[in-house]
Amino acid sequence: MKKLIKTIGCVAFLWFAASAARGAPLEPVWSLAQKEKPALMDTLKALVAFESGSRELEELDKIANDIAKRLQSLGGKVELIEPVESDTVRLSDTPEKIGKMVKATFTGTGTKKIMLMAHMDTVYPRGMAKQQPFKIEGDRAYGLGIADNRHGVAMILHTITMLNAMKFRDYGTITVFINADEEIGSPGARNHHMRLGAAHDAVMSFEGGGNEKEDRVRLATSGHAIAMLNVRGRASHAGAAPEQGINALEELSHQIIQMRNLSDPATGVKVNWTLSRAGIVINMIPPGAQAQADVRVARIVDYDGIEQKLKERVKNKLLPESSVELVFERRFPPLEPKPTSRVLAAHAQTIYGELGRKLAVLEDASGGFTDAANASLKTTAPVIEGFGLHGFGSHTTNAEFIFMNSIEPRLYLATRMIMDISSGKAPLK
Repeated sequence: MKKLIKTIGCVAFLWFAASAARGAPLEPVWSLAQKEKPALMDTLKALVAFESGSRELEELDKIANDIAKRLQSLGGKVELIEPVESDTVRLSDTPEKIGKMVKATFTGTGTKKIMLMAHMDTVYPRGMAKQQPFKIEGDRAYGLGIADNRHGVAMILHTITMLNAMKFRDYGTITVFINADEEIGSPGARNHHMRLGAAHDAVMSFEGGGNEKEDRVRLATSGHAIAMLNVRGRASHAGAAPEQGINALEELSHQIIQMRNLSDPATGVKVNWTLSRAGIVINMIPPGAQAQADVRVARIVDYDGIEQKLKERVKNKLLPESSVELVFERRFPPLEPKPTSRVLAAHAQTIYGELGRKLAVLEDASGGFTDAANASLKTTAPVIEGFGLHGFGSHTTNAEFIFMNSIEPRLYLATRMIMDISSGKAPLK
């Protein structure tokens, strides 16, 4: 009998050891994540109701005030930050006024400083919400801006709610920063991101964390630039004296054709001419023409190379008397993988494994760009993108949604990451 009991004890020990090796959800974090889902859905519904396009200042003020109140109710010291002209990096399409930023500081008893990022603006002008109101169909919750980036804001709010529920205050500082100009290049927020990134031990950004088929976080995002061509020619009557004109459209066409092969898959450089316009009326030789190219890079050093190639190509003109001007505008830097980010992302994979899930860590820039790159510019600390929910259809008018079944595991991941960073269990070097 003793031998049987001993055998059963050994089997039980081995089973528990195997379970520990496999990992199991940490309580009460997992239970709280499940409990928090309905409240997060309510928050999403409320946030989607704001039509806060990047240029809709009235609605941006409303959503900023709403988010500020929510953060204040969670115990944060909240600031509404007006963009200052001297600290704004003006781009070609920057509006005269930019929406406020929301910054909240939560002070704990520990030493680690953690930054949580999201943005509150969307690409949609006011009035478009009627085409896609908030609705739930199966496991999908629809709404304009819900995938980019309402869910990120909601994730941050309810992650802090879970920490508060556990009375967890082992962090030194949690800084929440939510800007209103990401979709127009973050001209007012980028320097704030850069300074805050440099002042924290880890940065967690809450853009989308994958889709129906893939759970992921990102260590890399693309840099974004715009190449702009402005061609000047000379107007003339298209029927009576075309030879007296200088056709700006012909020169622009020549320039675009000779620059159509500048993309380089080996380095991640992408150059695509996407917009053009020329002429005044049909019976006039066009005196002016303009075009814009969307440029993506995977490494900061590649900006100089592609800009130089564009400048060299532009010198070769079809019409010698035409004038061709090139403007190269660097809008977002790329987020490049850091050794510290790799180490922290590996810890995130371990945490996700506690749920029996696999977390992909992507190190190749896929073409998208995010504010995480600005936060990463002046620090060696880990910066990881993609702590948000699974979603699809960003920047569309009828198909933007998030997968609701990603809420619980993603809340668990974000909360556990903050806890482990705070306690020193998550490596930062």
